Amino acid sequence: MPPGNGFGTLHPPMLTRLDIRDVVLIDRLELEAGPGLAVLTGETGAGKSILLDALGLALGARSETGLVRAGSAQATVSAAFEVADDHPAFGLLAEAGLAAEQPLVLRRTVGADGKSRAFVNDQPVSVGLLRRIGDALVEIHGQFEQRGLLEPATHREILDAFGGLGREARAVAEAHAAWRLAADTLAAAEAEAARTRSEEGFLAASVEELQRLEPKPGEEPTLAAERSILANAGRLVEAINAALADLVGERGAERALGQAQRTLTRVQAQAGSRLDPALAGLDRAAAELSEAARALTSVGSALDLDPRKLEEADDRLHALRDVARKHGTTVDALAEVRTDLEGRLDALRTSESRIGGLARVLEAVRTTYAALAEDLSKARSKAAKKLDKRVALELAPLKLERARFETRLDALAEPDWSAHGRDRVQFLVATNPGAQPGPIAKIASGGELARFMLALKVVLAETQPAATLVFDEVDSGVGGAVADAVGERLKRLARAMQVLVVTHSPQVAARGDRHWRVVKAPRGGVTTTRVEPLAEPARREEIARMLAGAEVTDAARAAATALIEGGRA
Repeated sequence: MPPGNGFGTLHPPMLTRLDIRDVVLIDRLELEAGPGLAVLTGETGAGKSILLDALGLALGARSETGLVRAGSAQATVSAAFEVADDHPAFGLLAEAGLAAEQPLVLRRTVGADGKSRAFVNDQPVSVGLLRRIGDALVEIHGQFEQRGLLEPATHREILDAFGGLGREARAVAEAHAAWRLAADTLAAAEAEAARTRSEEGFLAASVEELQRLEPKPGEEPTLAAERSILANAGRLVEAINAALADLVGERGAERALGQAQRTLTRVQAQAGSRLDPALAGLDRAAAELSEAARALTSVGSALDLDPRKLEEADDRLHALRDVARKHGTTVDALAEVRTDLEGRLDALRTSESRIGGLARVLEAVRTTYAALAEDLSKARSKAAKKLDKRVALELAPLKLERARFETRLDALAEPDWSAHGRDRVQFLVATNPGAQPGPIAKIASGGELARFMLALKVVLAETQPAATLVFDEVDSGVGGAVADAVGERLKRLARAMQVLVVTHSPQVAARGDRHWRVVKAPRGGVTTTRVEPLAEPARREEIARMLAGAEVTDAARAAATALIEGGRA
């Protein structure tokens, strides 16, 4: 930690260079910047506001054709920054699919026709992305600029950072995610139960029908074959009987074979062995014929001529096919369909129990979230009181002793609870005793607004993500001890981050680490604005001018020297 800064170790971005071409009265300006406190001074109307307008243009502010210098085709502003590798600006570039490199250069062009283009490291980007990156790099506080701390959306995060409530806030976010998951799971289960409940009658009837049928895989071809046999049983019996008559009847083959065997056997001895093959063949034929006759008899005995059997087979086959068509499947798949429907029916009948269990889980995680959110709210309330006291200590020296700063926490209705808790956090101020506090931007005047921002920044510097700070006439309407208090606080801030301030106060200017003077003068018949970096003794002379006015006296120079020496202390 740098000695004496009081703000811890920060890694803020830093503006290193500002190049301006053809913006209003500026034809060409190259400004080198650096760490610490930089002050811009100059006579009223010299063009200090043009510098801020130009910087704002590079940061994504709204463009206007009036910014283009008369006679020029376009205005161009580029701002280069040194940025830590883990800075959110690089995350924004990564989200957009753009490469990141050092230094980070933001560039904007505005044509005389009003058309604007934006670039980051020479890569074309949208003006919206340029503004988001610019907001992450620079905060401008002045009479007309309302960014950074003035955005109510940032107040909750700022308070949590100030109170060191990161762990508590993460626990609430995780509990909220669990709550939403449980709610979504229950809603899905209830929707499924409602959908299935409308099908309960169909499911029950289908399951009952399938249980009654008890379909089995492979049953259809078996039934079809049986049905075919039963349908033709009469013809089959007739054919079998006729065949048996031909084989074993009085004039059948069996009688003829026996007669042939007897005839040959009588002369077998006279033929020697020549008839043996024939007799063997007749023996085999007789055996085969006998086997065939027995097979036909068996088949005939098995045939069922009862017409009721055919009707039963026919009815079952038609019933199975009808049910298969009803479910858009095959007869073979009906067993699986039955299993699926039985499972769905069981799930429906047990869904009330499951939904009850999910509802209990939901209530448990909601209770956990509510408890953590309540703890976070209490911690935020303590942090808010501490923040209000710290800011109050800064207001009086800044001539805001009549003002009151208030961090308001409003409890949200349950439908509005979120991952951020159940509070709405707002920074409010009242500039007069007895007045109702309201948003800073709407209550405070221009000079008061800048000083409020300075007080807040001093208090929050230890915890709020650092950015380059720009204050436009934060010392407006004050002088003497108040201006000195403003300068002292700007100097403190500049130990932790880069600070640029436009000032008319010699007390503030004397504390600068670098000093630029804005000068408007004719050149070549055209009035232009230029910026001059001041070193000793030119710096002392400028501060003496700010003290004395048009005529710089030795007394003013001596006072300027004293201010500069005091500013270094």
